[in-house]
Amino acid sequence: MELAEIKGKARLVYLLADVTDKGRMESIFEEFKPEVIYHAAAYKHLPMMEKNPSEAVRVNILGTKIVADFALKFGVEKFIMISTDKAINPTSIMGCTKRVAELYVQSLGKSNYGYAQFVTTRFGNVMGSSGSVFTIFQRQIKSGGPLTVTHPEVCRYFMSVPEACRLVLEAGAIGQGGEIFLFDMGTPISILDLAKRMIELSGKEQGKDIEIVFTGLREGEKLSEELFYQTENTIPTHHPKILKAKIQEMDFKEISILVDLFYELIQDRNELKMVALMKEIVPEFKSTYYKFRVSEG
Repeated sequence: MELAEIKGKARLVYLLADVTDKGRMESIFEEFKPEVIYHAAAYKHLPMMEKNPSEAVRVNILGTKIVADFALKFGVEKFIMISTDKAINPTSIMGCTKRVAELYVQSLGKSNYGYAQFVTTRFGNVMGSSGSVFTIFQRQIKSGGPLTVTHPEVCRYFMSVPEACRLVLEAGAIGQGGEIFLFDMGTPISILDLAKRMIELSGKEQGKDIEIVFTGLREGEKLSEELFYQTENTIPTHHPKILKAKIQEMDFKEISILVDLFYELIQDRNELKMVALMKEIVPEFKSTYYKFRVSEG
């Protein structure tokens, strides 16, 4: 709707498609021959993905593979993948699938000798996006509470929608291929403090008008997030809020063979083997969901 209001010469075409539908994606690439792709299609709901790992793998890993492979096949100049801070030392299915997708995209970019540039961006929570804690708290305040906070010590990085969009566009512009860019998101915000502040700003009083209740960390959730691995050094760029990670890499043939194994596992709905394969690709993945801890033993 916002794009439709912009007066310009660009022709806007809206398509409904599934990134895991190979035939559909190929027909789109053939018809439109895109030059730049911003790949943001992913499942991001932590508890839902813990309970539906096949869907997380199908969309976040294999969907990314399909789009990235077609980007290379059809001569896309630049492919920018939107990743997440939850891909760092992942404790969730969602975070691990995004890390596997990172590794695949990065290795694909390194293997094509610079023809197509594959770039990844990592950042945390976006205020006002679907499922954002801000919108949840607003709805809970409107209904009279209580406000639900998972843990009194939980904290998160946040940035606004315009800021996230600007930094993604900037990272895409400066990327030469194979990089993972991190965004300086400032200081993490206490979710408990945020809840208290939003109650105050609504003109109500905590404990009198609206209560705050603690519900416990969700499956796969951390108290605090990270933006890079301890083994990754960061390199400044010309943009003060964009850093480049010196990243751990995988050989494309190796990651490609491993990712292809997911197709059979998805067909069989073999969740334990699926998670075991994810842990082989991402050894630092430590599931906090009881159902998948057994595969770590």
